[in-house]
Amino acid sequence: MKLRHLTLLLCVSLSLTGCSALLERNYATVEPHSSKFWESEAAGTLRAENYQDIVNDLLILIGQHTESATVRLYNYEDDLTVADTLEQATTEVQQETPMGAYAVEYITASSRSQRGYYEISIQVSYRRTAEQIQAVVNATSTEALSALLEAALDEGRTELAVRVGYWGEDGQARVEETVAQLREARGLAETPPWTISYYPAQGPVGLIEFVMGGDAAAAAEENSENLAEES
Repeated sequence: MKLRHLTLLLCVSLSLTGCSALLERNYATVEPHSSKFWESEAAGTLRAENYQDIVNDLLILIGQHTESATVRLYNYEDDLTVADTLEQATTEVQQETPMGAYAVEYITASSRSQRGYYEISIQVSYRRTAEQIQAVVNATSTEALSALLEAALDEGRTELAVRVGYWGEDGQARVEETVAQLREARGLAETPPWTISYYPAQGPVGLIEFVMGGDAAAAAEENSENLAEES
């Protein structure tokens, strides 16, 4: 039992925290609260100077479950290039990033030319609540899933979303094996199967969603009570 708790604590301590965990790929170490992302003279307005900045800005908004926002876009000089860039960035975030694929229904962006920059109006529609986004847990790899799932069952949760930092070729097989072993160990083998979803749909998986259902939570609680009575 101590070893399992130690594994869970280690996983949490190594995970990325706050909205910085939402920044993808080679910009994962950028601090989203730094002045690089925000206009100093316009409170609550994001700024971008290139394509990756736009993607980062969108991920920051998703991490905060923001439905509408304004971005000032610099270093672009024609409407067509801006429109193409925004379409590409919104599509990438929604379809190719783990959190975008998990949380977002759609993103729209419109631009208006100003002196020295473009003012971008962003609208985001979500298919996950702010609470669900904030509840996403970060893990270094699929090896931590067993401890995280056990903790979720102990807490009576019916769903768990985990961002994984590393995904191997046998990742899905490992996940399914972990779930099967855990369900057997917790006396849940006869309950309805869990729903496991992987995000994004194409490419390396970066986020796994487990929906255990009420039966799993109830059975886990009953097992815990039985163990307590036996002790």
